[in-house]
Amino acid sequence: MLPGWAALLLMLASAVGAEMLLGRAAMLPWWLPGPEAAFPAERITAARLAVLPVCIGLFALAGLMANSGGEARVLACWGNYRGTVRKAGLVWVNPMLRRRRVDVRIRHWRSDPVDAADRDGAPIRVSLLVVWRVRDTARAVLSVLDHEDYLREQVHAVLSRTAATLPCDRFDGPGLSLRDGQWFGDELTRALAAEAAPVGLEVYSVQPLSLEYGPEVADSMRRRRVADLDADLRTVIVDDAVEAAKLAVRRLEHATGQELDRHARNALMERLLVAFVAPAGVPGAPTRRDGREGRRR
Repeated sequence: MLPGWAALLLMLASAVGAEMLLGRAAMLPWWLPGPEAAFPAERITAARLAVLPVCIGLFALAGLMANSGGEARVLACWGNYRGTVRKAGLVWVNPMLRRRRVDVRIRHWRSDPVDAADRDGAPIRVSLLVVWRVRDTARAVLSVLDHEDYLREQVHAVLSRTAATLPCDRFDGPGLSLRDGQWFGDELTRALAAEAAPVGLEVYSVQPLSLEYGPEVADSMRRRRVADLDADLRTVIVDDAVEAAKLAVRRLEHATGQELDRHARNALMERLLVAFVAPAGVPGAPTRRDGREGRRR
């Protein structure tokens, strides 16, 4: 590889030399023929000699290459790797070498919804955002047919393996699930980086953008998830109501200076729970009528 200005100087020198030789052979109309132009042998010799600088100039022109920033050129000859040009600007390389352009900037790819299945076998659809770049240009160009297609295929494979390790939602209690975006993204990043490294690709992050069930089970899973959230909400409401009732009883005893017996405390707790829980519509909560019937008995 040579600087571009060196090739330009060589082209200029070749053009001047060819023009001088052709002028001496009286083959250029703007040149005055020299005394040797009257001899055909000298004219033929000068014309033959002019072929050499013309070929040199064409060879220099064929090797010129403008390399923009953020790009690299992989050089190969008969399938053998000969180097990589990363310098931006005008450069000259051997025109006999094959030059393949590679984008080495940091890039991001947003996938279409990818079909997979969670640990329970429920079909899911996930959209991912992959941030990556080409780290080793030689491997990216020579080890696979198309490194971008390879990356897309590996995204699908890694997603299928990772999604099969956990359920999409936890209906049986607390624990990790695919809804945990931080864990899911870290696992996808680690797995995809390991698969992309052998072909010279560097993966910075893989983040799930959307996670939903497949259309065939989406309605049933949505109803199940809403029911689970509703049950959790009711549990929280009841727990908060019990704590508030206990606090109210303790404050009442402290304010009156008298300690209620067990039956009086239970009756007061029941009334407070009715006041706290019944407006929230929690099934199974005691009503005011039930409390009155209990007192009559």
